[in-house]
Amino acid sequence: MLPRNIPDDINIELLLSYFPEDSCKVAFSGLHKRNAYNDLMDLEDDNGTLKLSIGRSSLYNVLPELMFHPIDRFDNLPAANEKELFEEEYDAQEREIENAYKFFAPIDLMLLRLRLNIREKLEEYAKTDKIMIDILGDEINEAQRQNRFIRQVIPFLPFCKWIRGNKTHLTLMLRKVMKEENLNICVNEKKLEFTDSNPQYGSHLGSDLNNCYVGNTFYEQVTTYDIHYWPENGCDANFLKLIEEIEALRLFIQDYFMGLDELLKFNISYDSDPLCLSDESIYNYMNYNMNI
Repeated sequence: MLPRNIPDDINIELLLSYFPEDSCKVAFSGLHKRNAYNDLMDLEDDNGTLKLSIGRSSLYNVLPELMFHPIDRFDNLPAANEKELFEEEYDAQEREIENAYKFFAPIDLMLLRLRLNIREKLEEYAKTDKIMIDILGDEINEAQRQNRFIRQVIPFLPFCKWIRGNKTHLTLMLRKVMKEENLNICVNEKKLEFTDSNPQYGSHLGSDLNNCYVGNTFYEQVTTYDIHYWPENGCDANFLKLIEEIEALRLFIQDYFMGLDELLKFNISYDSDPLCLSDESIYNYMNYNMNI
């Protein structure tokens, strides 16, 4: 069945990437002298196989014409039967062209498949931004790469300029990372009081007011992230390892995704079940001890 709604100007490598290799036949029709042809010239169903005629040059079109046809074929034809001889020579030349296309078809298809494979490799790099990640993360050490949280943040490196300074984007990234590890993260906006131990005051007439203020205490809205952890056996070695990994994550995000005057901090707490029934739990009800 012929595919529908294919754009006329589609690239043939892009179209072939959606079909198995043995389900298509490709015929090279050469380039138009005025470059009027699109890449895909014709499309038809050949007994269940998709036949594509493309405006690409075959090796036949690249090589000198003298290798396949006499250059003086139509010269010096007898005037008595010039029309008949011209038609015969023209038909012979068309057969030579057809045979030349058939001869070079395997090589043309091999080169086309090679371009298709190169395109797929480039698409793989483009989709994952691997090149940009390697450039931005060239100083990431092996310990950071082994960190389960940092490993999930690394794909976001190409977008660090949009995430930096944007609390919404930063929060969405952290939520995705924590969700993959079955952790819950909550955002809290808190108004905190800060004290500057070395306040700057204007000491001369005409000083810049932007560099001085009255008093050394000010208030600022601070975004804090609370990570809720559900330990199986309380504060064990796994929890201590979690704290180390979260701290490494904080430093990594601080370097790549936070502004120079911004500070990221995580508050880690664990949530226990509101009621745990066991033989060792004793509850008091109306001054009566009840062993559940």
